[in-house]
Amino acid sequence: MASDGVEVSNKQVIFKDYVTGFPKESDMELRTSTAKLKLPQGSTGLVVKNLYLSCDPYMRGRMTKHDRPSYVQSFNPGQTVTGYGVAKVLESGDPKFKPGDLVWGPTGWEEYSVITATESLFKIHHTDVPLSYYTGLLGMPGMTAYAGFFEVCSPKKGETVYISAASGAVGQLVGQFAKLTGCYVVGSAGSKEKVDLLKNKFGFDEAFNYKDEPDLDAALRRYFPDGIDIYFENVGGKMLDAVLPNMRLKGRIAVCGMISRERIQRTRVRMEGFLVSSYCHLYGKFLETVLPAIKEGKITYVEDVVEGLENAPAALIGLFAGRNVGKQVVVVSRE
Repeated sequence: MASDGVEVSNKQVIFKDYVTGFPKESDMELRTSTAKLKLPQGSTGLVVKNLYLSCDPYMRGRMTKHDRPSYVQSFNPGQTVTGYGVAKVLESGDPKFKPGDLVWGPTGWEEYSVITATESLFKIHHTDVPLSYYTGLLGMPGMTAYAGFFEVCSPKKGETVYISAASGAVGQLVGQFAKLTGCYVVGSAGSKEKVDLLKNKFGFDEAFNYKDEPDLDAALRRYFPDGIDIYFENVGGKMLDAVLPNMRLKGRIAVCGMISRERIQRTRVRMEGFLVSSYCHLYGKFLETVLPAIKEGKITYVEDVVEGLENAPAALIGLFAGRNVGKQVVVVSRE
């Protein structure tokens, strides 16, 4: 089909303009255009059919205009929203990919995309797990959890671990990695349902609803009377302020999405920002660790799945508001 240059209808989610304050569904709109399923002569890109799209917290930052350099570029007003997703290759000008291959990586929020930056794509070889897992558990969030916990925090058996926003796409995995390592793990989340999930589904030792805690410092002292060895930081603000006095000597804090490194002198705590893109070379090692754990039931994963590209804007805004339970995924097509 693709080699004939067929033109098809192509639904797209368009970013309307830069956002000040909290993003709204109306900052995006659904449009229908046409897409030609053929690459230009000499192109080394891919034509893909998008199957699953990932809603991720970092996308909020892309909806604002940056006055200073950022680790992610802002969306372009009037252009298609972009993010991580799973897609099927229809035509390829890159010898590393062929029609029929399944890939995950950056793509457009649309039914069909032309991807020119093929070096950012990973070919999917393991299809005996749900394909949607490559938006989360086996994709960017999974690598973020793996690199942040094992590479940045260097955990040891018996250490104490605290995770904020623990029921999200990254946090739920960090907690399970910590338990598999033999650590004592506590997570916080924003609802009773999420707290129950942490304790009953993901095997956290303890969990609490931060909204029910008027004094976060007292809450942390209750769960960590001897202090925190590792903090996986997902929220900042008052939570980070409460954690710092509770860190143990030589504690480690992994700060996802920040490129900075700081030592808090009094307790010689190391706080290190990291970007998952710096650890892509470990993806093979990551799969060797995680795939057997999934198949043996040692790692579980919860997804919040929304059907239809037209529902993607609401799903993304819901993520920012904490309405999702687990990894937020949008199904474009199950083919």
